[in-house]
Amino acid sequence: MTAYEVAVAAEATLGEGPTWDPLTGRLLWLDILGMRLHTYDPVTGRRTVRTTPQHVGAAKPRAGGGLVLNLRDGIGLLDPDDTFRWLHHEPVPGRRGNDAAVAPDGSLWAGTMRYDEAAGGGTLSRLTGDGTARTVLDDVTVSNGTGWSPDGRLMYYVDTPTRRVDVFDHDSDGVRNRRPLAQIEEGAGYPDGLTVDADGCVWVALWDGGAVRRYTPDGTLDRVIALPTPRTTACAFGGPALTDLYITTARTGLEAPHPLSGSLLVVPNAGKGVPQPAFEG
Repeated sequence: MTAYEVAVAAEATLGEGPTWDPLTGRLLWLDILGMRLHTYDPVTGRRTVRTTPQHVGAAKPRAGGGLVLNLRDGIGLLDPDDTFRWLHHEPVPGRRGNDAAVAPDGSLWAGTMRYDEAAGGGTLSRLTGDGTARTVLDDVTVSNGTGWSPDGRLMYYVDTPTRRVDVFDHDSDGVRNRRPLAQIEEGAGYPDGLTVDADGCVWVALWDGGAVRRYTPDGTLDRVIALPTPRTTACAFGGPALTDLYITTARTGLEAPHPLSGSLLVVPNAGKGVPQPAFEG
């Protein structure tokens, strides 16, 4: 078992979306349902919390500074001076933004889901800096973890109820040839957020599984990090050398949540992450 530490003790309702921001040296993470954007500086221990205009599924750094946000009603931009504006406003009753990731070309791949988790009610879309949106997948239930291989030729993706981590071929024309990388067995939880390390291995958090798993590029399970928080939601490498694995957790829906449910956890020196591109917008 790999030892975890508590980076930030918190009671986030639905902690999600850990993302390392190299420009500020801070770890970004969210409470989706609490409408909170958190930052954590592992060097100084300084933490900040700010509210967001709506339920927020993801927050990613922008190339020119500021953040891009996957919100309930679309994609918003937060400028360095804290000015907010919509990049792509597309409200759909009963639907919200969920996980998102920035592709190697600087585009944002943003997922949605229905609050009632109705089958096929979500999407995965690609957005560019000028606000152009193109639907990539339109029959998604709970759009979740998305990431790319270090060479950018593969994209990994999770639609949580499928219990699979899928892989696509990826190039400048988009994605194709969807196939399973790994199937999460019954009773082990559901795949949620993911990250890809420098070896091309996929780390995936297991909702109701209390663990993060690492799969090799051929789909072999080669590492399990067991955690006391059953609703483990997402993971990402951070810290100045990208060697520490940060893990978000949730307490929503739990009758007797673990004291650390909703906290930001970290496994020091868990591996080696890949620098993530900023959104070109």
